[in-house]
Amino acid sequence: MSEKNPRYDAVVCGAGAGGLASARALGELGLRVLVVDKQPHMRPVAKGEVLQPGALRVLRRWGTERLLEQRAGVRLGRLVVRAPAGTPLMALDYGRLPEGDRWLLSHDHLAILDALAEGLGPTVEVRRGVLVEEALRDGSGRVTGVAVTEGGRRYEVHAPLTVAADGISSRLRRAAGIDARRVDYPHRLVSFDLAGAPRPDDFSAYLSARGLRLVYALPGDRVRLYVQTAPDELRGGRDRSALAAWAEGVVAEVPALEPLSGPLLAGLDSRQMLPVSRFLSPRLAVPGMAFVGEAAYAVHPMAAQGMNTAITCAASLADRLAEHLHGAAPTAATVDAALRAYQAERRPILAQAATTSDNAARMVTDLTWRGRVVGRRAVRFTGRNPRLLHTVTYNMSGLGPRPMTFLDRLHQLGVLPDPRAHRVPQT
Repeated sequence: MSEKNPRYDAVVCGAGAGGLASARALGELGLRVLVVDKQPHMRPVAKGEVLQPGALRVLRRWGTERLLEQRAGVRLGRLVVRAPAGTPLMALDYGRLPEGDRWLLSHDHLAILDALAEGLGPTVEVRRGVLVEEALRDGSGRVTGVAVTEGGRRYEVHAPLTVAADGISSRLRRAAGIDARRVDYPHRLVSFDLAGAPRPDDFSAYLSARGLRLVYALPGDRVRLYVQTAPDELRGGRDRSALAAWAEGVVAEVPALEPLSGPLLAGLDSRQMLPVSRFLSPRLAVPGMAFVGEAAYAVHPMAAQGMNTAITCAASLADRLAEHLHGAAPTAATVDAALRAYQAERRPILAQAATTSDNAARMVTDLTWRGRVVGRRAVRFTGRNPRLLHTVTYNMSGLGPRPMTFLDRLHQLGVLPDPRAHRVPQT
């Protein structure tokens, strides 16, 4: 083997949240891990900024939560759907969750990645500017590593475990023959980073005639604002005055956002346009390779689930591997047994999270006549039902799935009264 081609226990493809969390978890087992990413450095992006309690449990175990808190991470106590005037319509109160799980934590995406990277142990190596070309396979078709290109040179990296964390358009997932149908929502989100704005206490989703307006605090007296738009609403190179008029209309539709008017006009150049889609891979693993993060699962940002499931999936993958290794070096047999256990555990959880996220998003973003009627009813009746509120909060938090029954759906829509509405579980 050349110097560029030592044998690793695991190769992780992608250095986003899912890839770095996987490397952190696998490195904790003492495994020799190589992380490769095609980008020479990470770029700021207006997503993956809010951590749910389920992911925070993992980050607490690693010491990452403490780092983020020390670096001015913002605790948020509730996720609230509000009327344009600011009146709460449905409030998910995280203060009713178990002790230690009673908040969300917001921080810049790059700060979260930096905190994950700082926790990587001495057995983990990160190489940036490395393009993954293809998966390597043995005679049985099992994945045994990847071929990469770095600085114009192609070489192979062999490992019993390959982790595909290479994003929603995952080349490795496609190469494995997995057809994951991506569904685009009929809108986009444009984000703004607002400086000097009044800090909101909650993660708040405002309803408007033209869709979602999402607001939460970031460190440094900053506020993140997402605005739902039609796909072509801001295309065509609007000049500054036209963009300012558009922003004034956004605030006029939601009077509660009036305090953000000045910061929004000052922060127009911070905007990022984000396409919004969802998908769930039918498989989370093939022999020799696991799929983590957006290579496996993508959801609407409204539910703050995507990065969180990436982190919990990474931890689960390492936990399943530890159960099969018993302190020994990984082999093809032990890795594949762990991958089967990972698939069996996480796939149902991701399916439930996908349903929860899609339902939450459609409640507030569907602008069809039917969507408005059904969504507003669901918000209103769920907001009046303490039992359903607790169930939805628990599911959104990532602490474990509590499936909604068909009867629960009827209660949500106000079709049937709920005689158990005030029977709230203690945990």
